Amino acid sequence: MPKLNLGNSGLMVSDVALGVMRIADKSTPEAQAVVQTALDKGINFFDTADIYAGGRSSTALGQVLHNLKLPRDQYFIQSKGGIILENGQINGDGLTGPRYDFNKEHIIAAVDTELQRLQTDYLDVFLLHRPDTLQDPTEIAEAFDQLKTSGKVRQFGVSNMNPWQVEFLQASLHQKLVTNQLQFGLMHTGMIDAEFHVNMQDQPSIDHDGGILAYSRLHQMTIQAWSPFQYGFFAGPFIDNPEFPEVNAKLQEIANKNHTSKNAVAVAWITYHPAHMQVILGSMNPTRIDEMTDHNQVQLTNQEWYDLYLATGNDLP
Repeated sequence: MPKLNLGNSGLMVSDVALGVMRIADKSTPEAQAVVQTALDKGINFFDTADIYAGGRSSTALGQVLHNLKLPRDQYFIQSKGGIILENGQINGDGLTGPRYDFNKEHIIAAVDTELQRLQTDYLDVFLLHRPDTLQDPTEIAEAFDQLKTSGKVRQFGVSNMNPWQVEFLQASLHQKLVTNQLQFGLMHTGMIDAEFHVNMQDQPSIDHDGGILAYSRLHQMTIQAWSPFQYGFFAGPFIDNPEFPEVNAKLQEIANKNHTSKNAVAVAWITYHPAHMQVILGSMNPTRIDEMTDHNQVQLTNQEWYDLYLATGNDLP
């Protein structure tokens, strides 16, 4: 499994990670089979969040990793906090939602609760989960300083933020933000579309992301691509979906050439980009995980990369 330097932090992580949002739906043996498959394929990075299944996803991941008895320095755990759902997600705090909340007390409590669920002493990475317009950056800075000094969090990042939101927050922090988790994949290409259609007046020229791709590369901030197999906003997978015959045909053609699967090619399309993105897989199917992590067997050319982009219905000006 290829490795990348997460945000120039020195953490050498697999370029494909396992997101465990749905792992709470599995029995313990099923969850262990999922995690073991990921480990066997070279994945050393696991992504969770305190809102996933009301915290049960983190608990399930923590139990599996505890059962496997792996040395803690052989894998990385990332969690996210700051979204409060209707029933909250911090045990016993009486919080209700929905809202976003980046106050100091909540951030620290979120991390402490996640550490308990995950049965670990520290998170390798903690992300603020979507922007909070009511944030006070000085409070966030105090929370991050306390978490860093105590050894509870090694690195910090954000999720779904544009460049100015990152800059606004970074200006108050003593730690460099190392990653930004953003939706990206063959059927969610807005940050690339806008780059192609600069100075145009057509629909793809509308930049919804503020130039986040170029910004991330300039500031050595790793983009973590979430929902890489979804179209729309959790509208469903596009692989083998009859609504998308052109892209599936092109995926199959390249898969046949490389003696692999369409799943592997779809991941390779993301990792081929020189931004060195990390792909967050959300599948809880060991067979699909096995296929998706064969991306390093795919030898794409620049033309094939563009062929796949155009097969999704995108165009070039």
